[in-house]
Amino acid sequence: MLRTHAFSQMGDQEDICDRLSGSLIEGEMEEQEEGDGKMQSAPLTFSHFSSSVRAMMRIKLKYQAIKKRRLEMMVGPGNGFQTGAASRTSPKIFTFDSLTPSTMSSPSYNSSQKKRKKTRRSRVMFPSGGDCRAPPKQEQSRAKNCLLLLLAIVFLQVYNAIENLDDHVLRYDLEGLEKTLRREVFSQQGAVEALLSHLKDYLSTYVHSKPLVLSLHGPSGVGKSHMGRLLAGHFRSVVGESLVLQYYVLHHCPLETEAWYCARALSTLVTEMVTRAEEDEKIPVFIFDEVEHMHGEILDTLRDLVISQHSNEYLNAVYLFLSNMGHCHITKHLLHNSSSVSITNSAVGSHNNLVKELSLILHNTLENIHPIWAEAELLPLILLEKSHVMECFMDEMSREGFYPDRTNIERLAGEMEYYPSVGGREYARTGCKQVVAKVNML
Repeated sequence: MLRTHAFSQMGDQEDICDRLSGSLIEGEMEEQEEGDGKMQSAPLTFSHFSSSVRAMMRIKLKYQAIKKRRLEMMVGPGNGFQTGAASRTSPKIFTFDSLTPSTMSSPSYNSSQKKRKKTRRSRVMFPSGGDCRAPPKQEQSRAKNCLLLLLAIVFLQVYNAIENLDDHVLRYDLEGLEKTLRREVFSQQGAVEALLSHLKDYLSTYVHSKPLVLSLHGPSGVGKSHMGRLLAGHFRSVVGESLVLQYYVLHHCPLETEAWYCARALSTLVTEMVTRAEEDEKIPVFIFDEVEHMHGEILDTLRDLVISQHSNEYLNAVYLFLSNMGHCHITKHLLHNSSSVSITNSAVGSHNNLVKELSLILHNTLENIHPIWAEAELLPLILLEKSHVMECFMDEMSREGFYPDRTNIERLAGEMEYYPSVGGREYARTGCKQVVAKVNML
């Protein structure tokens, strides 16, 4: 209806233009005839002739303009006219003055405007073969694949390294050694913790820059030799009898005149053991007890073996020294500080702190005796209390088949010699050294 109304208005305006142009042409023609009559009645001059020519030119230009405007309206884009249809003139500028607001807001008008807008949008046409629309193919970078491969290789290397570390530790069964030491050794939690920590760090790999040298120091009867026997027995069971050496100085080299021959024999024995261990890919263990009686020639030979850089097999070895050198410093420090909280507390952390304090005290003293202790990790053992001596009696009596009577054990422990009570604690002068002899007398 809107289009019909617009076309009717355009038709009316064209009729008006036709009538105006016709009347204009007729008026011009009448003026021309009147002018001709006047020219016949009056003499013809140049001014009359020029005015008539100008009038004719104006008429011609107006006619041509009207004709051109009609042609443009007929063939112009968007006029809605089809070829062969009746041509009608309309004004060049189309207005909506005749449309009311209600007409523009009507649903039909809005729907027609939306349809026009929708038809103007460009549509993307897809093949009609199916609903699958393949997304644009993206090219994958080769660098990404190389990066993933590198990450996988690094992960496998790290995983294998961790597995190898676990294999080395499992080979030496350090968990079983820890259980044995905690069960058999009394009141030496700090030294046991430090010993196991050093062994675990060193035995977790096979390649080293230097051998592991540990030195246990303490007064008589605190368990040095007992720990040495436990360590020797454990490592014989895991690495073999031929890779463990338990060297007693007073037994293997009692005379000072034979010290030079003992040193040469010991050097040859160590060389054979480290060579055999290198072939088996194992770490040998050398335990030297009663080091306070060891001669200077043997200590010099051991120092040369420890710091030797001739070949790699000398770097993969564990040296353990057991002696009572520096025991007076340990006893003095313990008796003067037994009432402190860090010592009276039985926690493992307190024992570790005590071991660190005593290690600093022993370093200066032992390095002045021989430079080999500059290469060693010092592990001091503290004095045993009366309760620990009673535990030694109970363990030894159980081994010998005696009934562990509490009253009898207290009586035997009371016969031992003790230092004066300090801070409510009694420390044994000889530790558990005489326990075996007293049990054998029962």
